[in-house]
Amino acid sequence: MEQTLNTLKKAFVMTSIPVIDISPLSSPDRESWAPVISEIDRACREIGFLAITGHGISEQQLESMFDLSQRFFAQPMAEKEKIEMAKSSNHRGWGSYGAEQLDPEKPTDWKETFDMALDIHPEHPVVSECPALYGPNQYGDMPGFQQQMNQHYSLLMSVARRMLKAMAIALQQPDDFFTRYFETEHVSVLRFIHYPPRPEGQVVPEDAMAAGAHTDYGCITLLAQDDVGGLEVLNKDGQWISAPPVKGALVVNIGDLMQRWTNDLYRSTSHRVRNLAPGKHRYSMPFFVEPKYDTPVTTIPTCISADHPAKYDLVTSGDWLLSRFEATYAYRQKESA
Repeated sequence: MEQTLNTLKKAFVMTSIPVIDISPLSSPDRESWAPVISEIDRACREIGFLAITGHGISEQQLESMFDLSQRFFAQPMAEKEKIEMAKSSNHRGWGSYGAEQLDPEKPTDWKETFDMALDIHPEHPVVSECPALYGPNQYGDMPGFQQQMNQHYSLLMSVARRMLKAMAIALQQPDDFFTRYFETEHVSVLRFIHYPPRPEGQVVPEDAMAAGAHTDYGCITLLAQDDVGGLEVLNKDGQWISAPPVKGALVVNIGDLMQRWTNDLYRSTSHRVRNLAPGKHRYSMPFFVEPKYDTPVTTIPTCISADHPAKYDLVTSGDWLLSRFEATYAYRQKESA
């Protein structure tokens, strides 16, 4: 009987995204954190994806951000083109249709985006140290847009720090093992994504996706998605499984830097977005949690054993992120050609 239950439990984990209430992580009682941290650790090891509730960001706040996203993308093309990402030295602003190709074997993704991060004055020393990742944002002229984006960015960063602290504890590290690299000048990015219907008459290859199969580049990603669905995750058994929207929840997934840090114990899992039904629009808001550009990412000692030797050389987070941008964005490829 016990063996049967264990088999069923394993099958459940491999075919669904666990939903975890992280509200105990806000409690001063550290003993109440343990069960939640254990659940997070298990999800990170087994599938690299989870949905979190009890994160402290209200449904009303998330709905207000989706409304803001819809209004931003509904602007005339000429307004969005004023802040096109290709005009930014530090990868900020509006990304046009076809600018991003997440899966190099498939056609470019059919979506438009907006990226913002910490808004840093051009004369700040860190900008001269790494101008490709730091500098001012491009917001455009939509009233209230800049303020609302920055407020939501701060809320998400608070959730991200709680998750990173929990992961550090799970990996038997000091509480601030990860968060110390997010105190100042991190390069975490809040993105709006709009997946519009394909243009009428456009011939779409059968295997084309709204967003091609890919892994995320940074430490973790916090994702808010609308109720349209379409997100799919590749599980350990090589099956694409659905990660359906959970009202009020944020999807969390492991990125490449965290996989390197943990020597593959935490999984940076491939995911994609299926093409939508005709006439459907989809909106999502990923928050890519990425540390300061000079953060040394080297294997955590507790993730190394005789059976599991270190697999990765040291890399700085900035070098890693820039290498991935070069491989993904058409405008950067043109610049380097």
